[in-house]
Amino acid sequence: MRLRFLVIDPTTGGDNCPAMQVDEETGDLVFVGETITDSRTLARLTSTSGISESETAVRVPVRMRKLIWEALRDIDDDPTVPRADRGHHPLGSASGDA
Repeated sequence: MRLRFLVIDPTTGGDNCPAMQVDEETGDLVFVGETITDSRTLARLTSTSGISESETAVRVPVRMRKLIWEALRDIDDDPTVPRADRGHHPLGSASGDA
């Protein structure tokens, strides 16, 4: 996995922050955030999409929303980042660390 840093929560000073990176080999997004441990929230998540033993749910603060959209737009315009609709990475295939 070759990760490219995209965005980090600007209010935390760079330590233990929510962040987003992109795997330059697959185009997969990698999020770092606070692990969700609340049983009610996990039950809601599991009821709609399921969470496998190899997955975790993370919370990314709303203050990062605009930054994430901007980062996604930037990588969307970058022809070096693989995208399924460009034929680089088939939709529905496993991520790079599956």
